Amino acid sequence: MEEKIKEKMKNIKYKLLVLSGKGGVGKTSVAVNLSYALALKNFKTGILDIDIHGPNVAKMLGVEGKRLTVSDNEIEPYQVLPNLKVVSMAFLLEKSETPVIWRGPLKMKAISQFLGDTKWGNLDFLIIDSPPGTGDEPLTICQLIPGITGSIIVTTPQEISLLDVRKTIRFSEKLNVPVIGIIENMSYLKCPKCGYKILLFGEGGGKKLEEEFGIELLGQIPFEPEISKNADIGKPFFNSEGESAKIFRDIVEKILKKINVSTV
Repeated sequence: MEEKIKEKMKNIKYKLLVLSGKGGVGKTSVAVNLSYALALKNFKTGILDIDIHGPNVAKMLGVEGKRLTVSDNEIEPYQVLPNLKVVSMAFLLEKSETPVIWRGPLKMKAISQFLGDTKWGNLDFLIIDSPPGTGDEPLTICQLIPGITGSIIVTTPQEISLLDVRKTIRFSEKLNVPVIGIIENMSYLKCPKCGYKILLFGEGGGKKLEEEFGIELLGQIPFEPEISKNADIGKPFFNSEGESAKIFRDIVEKILKKINVSTV
């Protein structure tokens, strides 16, 4: 299977791993919106959801309940947009609330099949949404995919989140996966009447990591209730008019610049 995966990955130019130290920081939202943004920029993009126990990518893309098909003994990714296809454990579950009660070996086998038995075709980008932490799933990905372009690490500002992010950064470095940058999510809530910034979770976490590790803070995304509402109905916020969308568009440009990809 490893040789098969290597052959598949040769047809994908850039492989980006989205990581977080803790759950609930908006990692999947970042992965989904990054994929959506790249697809709208005419990059052929795939998103692989390897969060086996909590696969939410399909819901956030508005394709929850869809099914994967198989042709020529290979998985056909679900086509979300002309330039965006997705594979997720969610497509294999009878019901969205069905738990996946698997130990490490079964999870590793599933991820191997998602990589080696999927008709990804020729892609510009494969975005991999990993579960929080440094467990079996991100480890398996890092071991199976040769030459991962880099990781993007998502955090929130508070110190309790930073404790685990530090582990995630060191995990990425130990496995020779360059850290492209840090995204601080839920940085503040802006009062809709006066514009005052309410620091819900403290401040300065992302900046502190930037100074500590020399890794660029790509951007600070505010907390906007509309983002959560849109995620629930499968509507990425990237293309909206809000402040978060504008900041995220700038983040995407920074990511492309850091990996030397031209958007012209």
